[in-house]
Amino acid sequence: MSNIQTGLLMLLLTALGILGYNVWLRESTPPPISYTAFLADLDKGVIQRVHLRGGEITGEDTKGHSFSAFAPDLTGLMPLLLSKSVEITAEPVEPGLGGFLQSLIPVVLILGGWLIFNRSQSGKGSGSGGSGFGKGKGSHLLPIGMSKITFADVAGIEEALGELTEIVESLRHPEKFSKLGGHIPKGILLQGPPGTGKTLLARAIAGEASVPFYSIGGSDFVEMFVGVGASRVRELFTEAKKNAPCIIFIDEIDAIGGKRSGGTAFGSNDEREQTLNALLVEMDGFSSDETVILVAATNRPDMLDPALLRPGRFDRQVTIALPDAKGRLKILEVHSKKIVMTIGINLSAIAKSIPGFSGAEIANLVNEAALSAAKHGKQAVTLADFEEAKDKIVMGLARKNAVISEKDRRVTAYHEAGHAIVATLLPETDPVHKITIIPRGRALGLTQQMPLDDRYTYSKEYILNRIKILMGGRVAEELIFGRLTTGASNDILSATEIATRLICEWGMNSTIGPVAHMHDQGEFLGGSSIMKPYSEQTAQRIDREIKKTIEACHAETRQLLTDNNKFLHTLAEALLINETIDAEEMSIVYHCYLSDKKIEDSLKSSPEETTQA
Repeated sequence: MSNIQTGLLMLLLTALGILGYNVWLRESTPPPISYTAFLADLDKGVIQRVHLRGGEITGEDTKGHSFSAFAPDLTGLMPLLLSKSVEITAEPVEPGLGGFLQSLIPVVLILGGWLIFNRSQSGKGSGSGGSGFGKGKGSHLLPIGMSKITFADVAGIEEALGELTEIVESLRHPEKFSKLGGHIPKGILLQGPPGTGKTLLARAIAGEASVPFYSIGGSDFVEMFVGVGASRVRELFTEAKKNAPCIIFIDEIDAIGGKRSGGTAFGSNDEREQTLNALLVEMDGFSSDETVILVAATNRPDMLDPALLRPGRFDRQVTIALPDAKGRLKILEVHSKKIVMTIGINLSAIAKSIPGFSGAEIANLVNEAALSAAKHGKQAVTLADFEEAKDKIVMGLARKNAVISEKDRRVTAYHEAGHAIVATLLPETDPVHKITIIPRGRALGLTQQMPLDDRYTYSKEYILNRIKILMGGRVAEELIFGRLTTGASNDILSATEIATRLICEWGMNSTIGPVAHMHDQGEFLGGSSIMKPYSEQTAQRIDREIKKTIEACHAETRQLLTDNNKFLHTLAEALLINETIDAEEMSIVYHCYLSDKKIEDSLKSSPEETTQA
C-alpha cells in the first residue's frame, strides 16, 4: 500500500472514530427540556425520579421517558421535589478536567491516527531485523542462495556476459583485486532496446556470485512528498553496505537519473533532482572495503545526467543489442526446453525467419506456439504452430470472419501481388516470405519479407528499392483498375518517411549533400525523428528532393509492372484462389512465368528467323 493510500486510510479511520463518538454521546444523553417545562411537569405530578449533579438534572417521568434539564436554583427546587414525593438521587461535582478531557476526545483520535500513520511509515523504513529499505516500497532482498538465475539462463548476449564475468569474479573474491591496488567498477549501466534481457542479466550476476540482491524500479523513488526519494536512496545504500558484498539493481534509472534543469524556476527544489543528488553522493561514498555494485538498466541513456555517467559512478556502460541469428537460436533453445515439441523441428530456420526479435519476443513466440498447439488439441508443438504464432505476432491476428466483398478482395490481391512482384524482380531486396489477402490486424492483406542474413547497414540501392516495393501496391491498382484507393495510405506514409531519412539523415542525396538535417529522438526506443533548424530555402529544396525521389521510384515501379503485366495477373489470381502464398509457392509461380515468357519470346523470334532463311 502506498503512502498516500495509507494516509487516506488513517484519516478515514479517524473520521469514523469522531463520528462514532458523537453518535454515542448523542444517544447516551437524554433529550433536554426547558426548566419551565420541567416545573410544569413537576406540578402535574408526572416526574417520577431525578438525579442531581450540580445544576444538571436528569430523570424519568411516570411513563418511563428520560429527560435532562438545568436548574438555576437547587435550594428552591428541593422543597418542590419533596412535596411531590419524587425519588431523588444526587452526586457531588468533583473538581477536575472531566469536561475538558471529554472535549479533547476528538483531538486525541486525530493525534492517534497521525501517530499510527507515522509508525507505519517508520516501519517501512526500519523493518524487521534492521533491513530498512528491504521492507520498503518496491524493493526486496534476496538472501544468498535464493536467486536461481545464473548465466546459464541467459542466452544470445555472449559479449555482455563476457564483460560481466569480471564483475562476478570480483564479488566472489574481492581481495584478488584489492591486493593489487585496483578497484572494481562501482556502477554498471545496462543499456539497450526493451526485451533484450537487462533485468534478467542483473539477476544472473547476483545468482552467479551468490550475493544479496536489492531490486527497485526508478519510479519507486519518486513520490509526491519532497525528500522521500532522497531518503529512500540513503536507506537503500545504508542497508546495502551492511550486507556487502551485494548488488543494487535499479530498473529504468532514467526515471530519477534524467538531466537536471540547470537552475531553472523549479531547479533544486524538484523531487527528482533531490533524489538524483542523493544517488550521486551515495555512489561517491563507497569506501574501498565496501563491495557494493550498482547495476542499472535503461532504454534511454541519452536522457541520463552526465554526472551520473562519469567514471567513478557508472564506470562501465554495457550495450545489450538485439540478438543476431545465432543469438536467437540459443534463446529459442533455452525457451523450447520448457515446451513439448515434435522431433525434427528446425529451430535454426525459425531463428533466421525472425530478424529483429528481442529475447522477450522470442519467449512470447514459443509461448504462443504452445498455446496454438493446445488450442488445436495437439500432443506436441509443430512447425505449423510456430508459423502461426509468428504470423500472429508480426502481422496481427487473422480476421477470418471479416466480410469482404469480392471487388475488395480482387483489389487487395492485385495490391499485394504488386508488392511481391517488385520485391522479387528487383535486385538487393529481401526475399518474399509470405503473401496473404486474409485480413490481419487493421490491414486487408500483407506481403511479408524476410532477410536471409541480419543487416546492420543499408545501401542506397536497397533503400530506393524499398520505396519501389512500397509503391508496388498503388501502381498495381492504377494499372489494373485505373483508379486509386485508400489501401496504399500506409505504404505512402512509410515511403515518405524513408525518403525523408534518406535525404535529411543519411545524406544520400546529391543535391542536398551529406548534411544531417534530422536525427533519431528515441535512442533504443526508436520513435519519431526530430528535425534540426534550417532555412526556408533549405526546407523547399528538401521538399522538392523528397517528392522527386518518390516520383522517380513510382515511375520505375510502373514500368517494371507494365513489363511484367502477365506475372501480375497470374500471381493475383493465385492469391484469390489460395488466399495465402508462401515463399515456395511464390517461387513456383515465378518460374512458371519465366518459362511461359521464354516460350513467348521464342515464338516472337520465329517469324523473323523464317524470313531471313
